[in-house]
Amino acid sequence: MAIKTPIPRAVYASDPAGSRGRLFAEPPSPSRNDFRRDCDRIIHSAAFRRLAHKTQVFVYHEGDHFRTRLTHTLEVVQIARSLARALGLDEDLAEAEALAHDLGHPPFGHAGERALDACLKDFGGFDHNAQALRVVTALERRYADFDGLNLTWETLEGLVKHNGPLTDRRGGAVGRYTESGVPEPILAYNRVQDLELWSQPGPEAQVAALADDIAYDAHDIDDGLRAGLFALDDIAAVPMVGDIVRDIDERTARLEPERRAHETVRRIITRMIEDATDESRRRLLALAPRSATDVRHADHAVVGFSRAMAQADKDIKGFLYPRMYRHARVMRVMGDAETVVRDLFGRYTKQSDDLPAEWGDGIEAVDEAARLRRIADYIAGMTDRYALVEHVRWFDTTPELR
Repeated sequence: MAIKTPIPRAVYASDPAGSRGRLFAEPPSPSRNDFRRDCDRIIHSAAFRRLAHKTQVFVYHEGDHFRTRLTHTLEVVQIARSLARALGLDEDLAEAEALAHDLGHPPFGHAGERALDACLKDFGGFDHNAQALRVVTALERRYADFDGLNLTWETLEGLVKHNGPLTDRRGGAVGRYTESGVPEPILAYNRVQDLELWSQPGPEAQVAALADDIAYDAHDIDDGLRAGLFALDDIAAVPMVGDIVRDIDERTARLEPERRAHETVRRIITRMIEDATDESRRRLLALAPRSATDVRHADHAVVGFSRAMAQADKDIKGFLYPRMYRHARVMRVMGDAETVVRDLFGRYTKQSDDLPAEWGDGIEAVDEAARLRRIADYIAGMTDRYALVEHVRWFDTTPELR
């Protein structure tokens, strides 16, 4: 069997030896570069462990084989490293971005986020991306000399901007934050360490963002099929998926349904990675960047899908939205989950003595915005299971979320 020649490191890859460093200076490690150390710090954090018991789409007790935030994150890591390797980028930094991208999600996924955002609507709202930054810069308390994980500038800027610039050069909010404004936790940290919110993310962060999209499409199809929300022949109406299913049926007649579904999902991932690799190489060749800084200063992302694959991605999400994310069964469970989070927030707001000592001590001495943010920090750190246990503790009735 032929051994493939490794892809050489690209000139536009982020270089750990040339990192802009950490907010708090630390001596170098004799055995690990700075980006590898970032990966290890994230993996050993409490917030990372809690992802094992946080909802992706289905809450934990609906089945052992559905994705959690942790298994989703590991799939994103695998895809991100594959893309980074194919493009000659730094795999460790791509991994760090992928490992950290969901650390800010509260219990029950987007349902919990909606509930906390509503609870904080008069105090800056709640945004899981901003919360991830809070986790790695303030809420993790493992080190003697600083709060947070003291990650490198490159990991932090990619975490905050992986989906694109947050502001224009003048500081005006752009993209998803055009109407609501950039979340205050991001602006507050940016005043301490400038993350250049106006620029594109580095190439490894762009890889992690696209890997997230690929993982979402593939595993949500897999989980939706497993849950019986739709059949494989239903989603075969999406042109790219239909092409794959027909090819499988022609090559492997009478394949049992479970293998047929898994083979389809596997091929979707492969096709998307190959397309992203080819399209990204084309964009990089056209831009001809000489450094990661050149990538950040481009007026467009350099990592992405071709036009045809971008349409396929849109078609898959368009199929999944009404049949999975807005399915009556999922919506009922998520509606009950929002109630759990709102109830807990209301309880701790009125009865701050119910908070654990490490969260409640001194809370009455801070202003209202800081007090409510601390309560949100506590709830956001909960797992699905712990949120339900706490709800049972304080309320007479608790939804079963089934």
